[in-house]
Amino acid sequence: MSGDLQHPKTGHLPVESLSDAQAKAELAWLAEQLTRANLAYHRDDAPDISDAAYDALKQRNLAIEAAFPALKRADSPSDQVGGAVAEGFGKVQHAVRMLSLGNAFDDDDVTAFDVSIRKYLGLEPDAVLTYSAEPKIDGLSLSLRYEAGVLVQAATRGDGAVGENVTANARTISDIPETLTGAPDVLEVRGEVYMSHADFAALNEKQAAAGGKTFANPRNAAAGSLRQLDAEITKARPLRFFAYAWGDVSAPLAETQSGAIKRLAQLGFSTNALTVTCDGPDAMIAHYKRIEEQRATLGYDIDGVVYKVDDLALQRRLGFRSTTPRWAIAHKFPAELAWTRLDAIDIQVGRTGALSPVARLNPVTVGGVVVSNATLHNEDYIAGRGGDGQPIREGRDIRVGDWVQVYRAGDVIPKIKDVDLARRPADAVPYAFPDLCPECGSDAIREEGDAVRRCTGGMICPAQAVEKLKHFVSRAAFDIEGLGAKQVEQFYADGWIATPADIFTLRARFEGGMQQLKNREGWGEKSASNLFDAIDDKRTIPLNRLIFSLGIRHVGESSAALLANHYGSWEAFEASMTAATVGEGPEWEDLISIDGVGAVMAASVVTTMQQDAERASIDRLVDALKVEDAVAVATDSPVAGKTVVFTGTLERMTRAEAKARAEALGAKVSGSVSTKTDILVAGPGAGSKAKKAAELGIATMDEDAWLALIGAA
Repeated sequence: MSGDLQHPKTGHLPVESLSDAQAKAELAWLAEQLTRANLAYHRDDAPDISDAAYDALKQRNLAIEAAFPALKRADSPSDQVGGAVAEGFGKVQHAVRMLSLGNAFDDDDVTAFDVSIRKYLGLEPDAVLTYSAEPKIDGLSLSLRYEAGVLVQAATRGDGAVGENVTANARTISDIPETLTGAPDVLEVRGEVYMSHADFAALNEKQAAAGGKTFANPRNAAAGSLRQLDAEITKARPLRFFAYAWGDVSAPLAETQSGAIKRLAQLGFSTNALTVTCDGPDAMIAHYKRIEEQRATLGYDIDGVVYKVDDLALQRRLGFRSTTPRWAIAHKFPAELAWTRLDAIDIQVGRTGALSPVARLNPVTVGGVVVSNATLHNEDYIAGRGGDGQPIREGRDIRVGDWVQVYRAGDVIPKIKDVDLARRPADAVPYAFPDLCPECGSDAIREEGDAVRRCTGGMICPAQAVEKLKHFVSRAAFDIEGLGAKQVEQFYADGWIATPADIFTLRARFEGGMQQLKNREGWGEKSASNLFDAIDDKRTIPLNRLIFSLGIRHVGESSAALLANHYGSWEAFEASMTAATVGEGPEWEDLISIDGVGAVMAASVVTTMQQDAERASIDRLVDALKVEDAVAVATDSPVAGKTVVFTGTLERMTRAEAKARAEALGAKVSGSVSTKTDILVAGPGAGSKAKKAAELGIATMDEDAWLALIGAA
């Protein structure tokens, strides 16, 4: 495998330190790499990177998209499953999409998966929740469609929506029945085509003896064999099939995942004997470890264990994300580890002033990629302490000169796992985390409860100022054509802009002497004039974009929209934030009543709006703008534009489901009752909120009435 699986300029940088231009460039590069890998794996059966490397690229892509949501590409790999079908096969439209799975890379991820399921379903932590657990076969996904008990069609995954018609080839696999007895009228059985280690070795010997093509691994051999245009070649290959799921079905197979798998076995399909049910994450992890211990002796390739909520009714409630089900996750086996020397620790300063330590390593190959940098998270991690203050790595700290263990599980940015104290140099000293910003010399303080030390320099800190300006012109903020990260850096270095408001005075300050701009490299009279026009075009800005553009800590794009929709206008927002007192008073209570706005975010907004220097900069900016009021989304639903509060116990849906459904219909969901509340939905156990609603004369209804109102009874 080649060593080009990091972007040459940005692949070693922490996501939080990327500029918009760097993020955009890397997303384009990642889209190219992942598309190529998908085609090589799913269409050409000739993968050129490992599964761990592929997972790392995909996780990096997801991390950048999360940090820069406005830069998400229309062809984002995170919205794609598999690859396009190859020429030579007919196309099959899947009646039910064949989705991929989210990944877990350690025990904490498995526990977090269980917690997220329970939270979504409204289950108590000690409630019994059963999962099925099965080996994740490293083969080629296949969907088999039976009608009236007869195999009528077989299709590969393809891109999840459209696959390749390989019916003739599938009929040659002995594990795939031609007919079924007692099956539903329509049944799509899904599973994995694979090749055993012994059969793979025998096939390669046979191929080599005949002067034919040999295969790199059993997965390639299985995929290449199934996707032969001549079914006789497929027939001569020792392919096997494990059934583990279903798609379109005219009648339920069972009430549980495990029951459905047993039903498939009764119908004549091969199912994996290592599939079990587990009550909770401890049992899931224990089964994972048992399978991992047997991995080398199974006789076929697996790359992890798949967990699924066993109750199919709960699966239906949990539903799907865009490309993955909420009710399942793949617990992948660990990626490769490697040891190398830590040569230095550098500190990078981000937009919010966070001081991020980066390990500079003696280059080492990890999972086929040359690694020279790794994240060190924060000063506690370096000191051998976790976020809870308890020891990690048995309390071993990390020092310059140490030999460290590096891994790349689930992220392109490598991480340090452990330290070899036996190889620690005699002169190595504990790392002293700086208490002054390396960029501007301002105090770098760590607030109580915060894991990160931050520079207090604000806009006088070059690193923060430039990053804040880049954020200001990002796509989800002002998105000024011709003024990207590169131009911001150039203008800041030249002293032309120091705060966002300075951008809107550029024409007045420089148009008379446009020579200063048009004669610079990369600029001409036309491009300079276009820039000034583009800036003027953005003097009118929607309220949510303005709030997001300010770069307030904890306020992302969706949070900015929540604030804009609640206050409606800049004047109302500004007045309330100016009058608010953190932790008390009507303005504070109104702010934290917004569903999705917590105390930490609220305090950050109020503090920012009340800092003299920051507020002066914001006021200068707003004076140069026309801020558009928030406009409610037009909809014909009976609750569009209304503010709804849910209280008490909901019996037919969880609070998360109720909120999602209300917002989808154009309603605003609040966490507390006020004069702005239109509807209170009260379940059993409703207390003070129901009493306050009655005092204010607010319409109150039970869950059945609410469902009838929205047409979902």
